[in-house]
Amino acid sequence: MPRKVRRFSRETKLEAVRRMLAGENVTTLSNELNVLRKDLYKWRASFLAGGPTALRSPGRPRQQRETGPAEAKPEAAASTAKAHRRIAELERKLERQTEELESIRQDLQHIKEKRLREVAQGDKPFKPSPSR
Repeated sequence: MPRKVRRFSRETKLEAVRRMLAGENVTTLSNELNVLRKDLYKWRASFLAGGPTALRSPGRPRQQRETGPAEAKPEAAASTAKAHRRIAELERKLERQTEELESIRQDLQHIKEKRLREVAQGDKPFKPSPSR
């Protein structure tokens, strides 16, 4: 014979969790409420994870509607477009700075090579520039 599923209100679950957290014996509470101990522990875990709103009321859960681009609010669309423009601007700036940095690295490498050649040829004695 199939077991009948009992449904408990959020308030009932919340009260049971509060009693558990106060230190009441879980087995006694389970027998009193005619609830499986594992369900009490599930309720407590849900409560600790998300507070009182995490304890669902009986009934079918509400469906989350995903808003597509066509249903998005105009303010959200404008904000998203602004964010995309800003991202594109920052990516362009990053690319320019990366190119400049690479150019500076190449120039430094050429200077090092030139100095090494001068020292090897004996043209000039190597003198490091004074640090500031």
